[in-house]
Amino acid sequence: MVIQGYRRMSLADKFRQVEQLNLAVLQLAAARIEQDYPGISERGLLLRLAARWLPRETMIRVFAWDPERPD
Repeated sequence: MVIQGYRRMSLADKFRQVEQLNLAVLQLAAARIEQDYPGISERGLLLRLAARWLPRETMIRVFAWDPERPD
């Protein structure tokens, strides 16, 4: 039934669904980071979110920030 529902969805509806799922993933990841790092700054939160998807070397090179460094 779920697959049939997806087949009937317009392309725009499918993109909206993916966008909502991506937002939910970001919100869950941010909540976990805030739980692990109480009082984290907004910049720290954004960097740690980016570090969930980017390699450590990229974070160091691009942002001059090491995700393995404690805050």
